[in-house]
Amino acid sequence: MKTIETAAQYEEIKNTKKAIFVFSADWCPDCRFIQPFLPEIEQTFSEYEFYYVDRDQLLEVCQQENVFGIPSFIAYDNGKELGRFVSRDRKTKEEVERFIGGLS
Repeated sequence: MKTIETAAQYEEIKNTKKAIFVFSADWCPDCRFIQPFLPEIEQTFSEYEFYYVDRDQLLEVCQQENVFGIPSFIAYDNGKELGRFVSRDRKTKEEVERFIGGLS
């Protein structure tokens, strides 16, 4: 999974790729809970590019996207939002797969 470094990079990828952004932080226990199964999810849904957005490094992006709880997922296809799984609740592998599988 690639890491978003700047708000400008986030906007560029959001508007030009089929991508899923994973909003997270190193200190977040629920975020660490999902880390072991994220590589498998990336392989299963290889039509998307996955990007890590560090909540603490890119707080302005989180505010702009109304991401106030982590871990959260937002999917875009060339600037069009396909869906979001945004909450502060712990997410299971099955919930994440169901979310991605239900994107149009």
